[in-house]
Amino acid sequence: MQRRQLLLAGLALPLIAALPAPGRARAPVAAAGFDAGTVPAIARRLAAAPHVPVPRALPRALAGLGYDQYRDYRFRGARALWRDDGLPFQLQFFHRGYIFQDRVDMHLVEDDRTRPFPYARELFDFDHGVPKPPEGEDIGFAGFRVHAPVQRAGHFDELASFLGASYFRAVARGLGYGLSARGLALGSGDPGAEEFPVFRDFWLERPAAGATGLVVHALLDSPRVAGAFRFVITPGDETVFEVDARLYPRVALANAGIAPLTSMFEFDAHDRVGVDDVRPAVHDSDGLALWTGGDEQAWRPLRNPASLEHSGFQDRDPRGFGLMQRKRDAGEFQDFEAGYEKRPSCWVEPLDAWGAGEVHLVEIPTGDEFNDNIVAFWRPAEPLAAGREHRFRYRLHWCRDHAWHPRLARVAATRSGALDAAKGRLYVVDFAGGELDGRADGVRVQASASAGMLRNAVTYRNPDTGGWRMSFELEPGAARAIELRAWLEDDDGRLSETWLSRWTP
Repeated sequence: MQRRQLLLAGLALPLIAALPAPGRARAPVAAAGFDAGTVPAIARRLAAAPHVPVPRALPRALAGLGYDQYRDYRFRGARALWRDDGLPFQLQFFHRGYIFQDRVDMHLVEDDRTRPFPYARELFDFDHGVPKPPEGEDIGFAGFRVHAPVQRAGHFDELASFLGASYFRAVARGLGYGLSARGLALGSGDPGAEEFPVFRDFWLERPAAGATGLVVHALLDSPRVAGAFRFVITPGDETVFEVDARLYPRVALANAGIAPLTSMFEFDAHDRVGVDDVRPAVHDSDGLALWTGGDEQAWRPLRNPASLEHSGFQDRDPRGFGLMQRKRDAGEFQDFEAGYEKRPSCWVEPLDAWGAGEVHLVEIPTGDEFNDNIVAFWRPAEPLAAGREHRFRYRLHWCRDHAWHPRLARVAATRSGALDAAKGRLYVVDFAGGELDGRADGVRVQASASAGMLRNAVTYRNPDTGGWRMSFELEPGAARAIELRAWLEDDDGRLSETWLSRWTP
């Protein structure tokens, strides 16, 4: 199973509530009261009891579906939720099957009351002779997707989807799908098995006729933690998810990843070792962006390492971080089918003081573009204690770009190449924008290396872009890993964001 499939498949987890036994039909349930405390109360009760997994029971034909067969299980657009109600959002649902075997129950919320949204085979088309689920059996759903007028007025385009474990993703105007977000990461990049919490239930609030955002509640569960999430999803030039996450650990969590993002990086101009491909770059994201609590703006180009690498960037009360796609020219990829230049960036904006911790970056080796091999998240310095609530509020900006300090030039490109077997590598970094635009002179580079020898650090104008280029040579000597750091400045201070990188053999 590919890593991307593993990440999406997650675990089969239970809900402490009156759920039907696998394979049995659900009895009708009357509407019940619902308010802001409903899902957190369920999560607290869930966390107070031992975790008891339930079987992922599915008819054999559904459990054995291949990828292409699963794609032929299609929700009927004419049956979309709220389609005929003149509302600004519509919902469609994913069938269970293939690797998406966890049952996810749906609930509708209207006028402070909630009721189940039942599965029915008649909601789906089963094309090209794929096996149909047994008639009358309550199979349940695997997830759902949101439609709204995103690309043009009056046309309901796919805006976001929640499918597999606690994964979700979104598009913005002019952009398609790319990287994903998660509710919670547990042990990503650490020794031992990673634990994949799942969104077990969703509560979908009926929007008002003029609503600009859709409110979705989710119940998260895994062996070590339960949680309650509230999302407000607002489409536009940026699609914004406002997230209110409440976590209730069963045990102390020392390896929790808050606001995790998952993406793919195979190769680029600075990392092409062993690559034999007509395309100059292949990635959903090309860098980790950081805006620290100390007001430093930094850029770390992503890498496809020879072995798993885990980096931590210590901070207190971060202002933001994200996995970004800065390349926006199709010529930089030369792949008109994949359209990597239209993959969104995702920027995490904390809404509260998160205290001390680290932004973690996990880079996993991959030999193709079909595996998500990049993970980024915030890890608090102190473990999340068991038996109490831990709350994190933040916004996710699915966007083309994200502006920080407009006066600072940003990294436009990173390139590196071998000098020779003895001397190591040459690095060339282009900066553009901010106060560097039109600057004729007076720019110098500040560069450092944690080990080895850094030589010939110079900066000069790039006549092609109008920006400035920095270059230096790195002689690693006997070092096995070297952290690199550089920026451009003049007599009055910094002119660019900080460029970060890591060298390994």
